[in-house]
Amino acid sequence: MTEVLFYHLQNMSLENVLPPLLEKSLERGWRVVVQSTSQERADALDAHLWTYRDDSFLPHATWRAGDVQDQPIVLAVEEGNPNRANVRFLIDNAALPADSDTYDRMVLVFNGDDGDALASARSAWTVCKTRGFEVTYWQADERGRWQRRE
Repeated sequence: MTEVLFYHLQNMSLENVLPPLLEKSLERGWRVVVQSTSQERADALDAHLWTYRDDSFLPHATWRAGDVQDQPIVLAVEEGNPNRANVRFLIDNAALPADSDTYDRMVLVFNGDDGDALASARSAWTVCKTRGFEVTYWQADERGRWQRRE
């Protein structure tokens, strides 16, 4: 069964939150697709993942890479699973893909300060519940640590 985690960003940027989540995914041996809604955003994240920390390396590529099927993390703007990922991150209000049920886990990261993002996340929550996915909601505490909320 697909597990869907909803990460509610408040007073946090995706650029600060995404790299540690990707690191944890790789530590678990997972392959990942990160789906955005624009090529510009994917390109900006591509640059950011190379430089976000001096002592870290996140092997990744965009969907345009010639060896995309070999990459542990792929940044994409469309549906599809070019690297046979078992985890899909949805950012920037990216829609649930048609093949949602083929992933072990999906992580929907949304900006809680953006009304459109909040509405999109609520709609996705309803769809995921209706489809029988296991859904959980996560929010950072005052120290910035993620806590599961009911």
